[in-house]
Amino acid sequence: MGRLNFILLIAVLASGLMLVRSAYEARRLFTAVDRAQAETRRLEADSERLQAERHAQATNLRVEKVARERLQMHGITPAYSQQVEDQGVVAKARTVAASGVRP
Repeated sequence: MGRLNFILLIAVLASGLMLVRSAYEARRLFTAVDRAQAETRRLEADSERLQAERHAQATNLRVEKVARERLQMHGITPAYSQQVEDQGVVAKARTVAASGVRP
């Protein structure tokens, strides 16, 4: 009878230690999950903020302002435009027109 009691005592102590270990592991994992969720929320907020900033930076007025100030670009006017003709295309068009064939 003494031997059976000793074996049962060892089994109870082992199961108690395993219970404590599993509870500790569960708390540790819960804390890790909670930290990961907090980091996810922080990163989502940063992403939304950055997208809002990107949209603000990409407005037409701001792009035009940057083009004028930093890149020194200006609007096109007839005074700045030039007509360029490809000589090969012009020659072919003249040949087709001279032969009377419609394209």
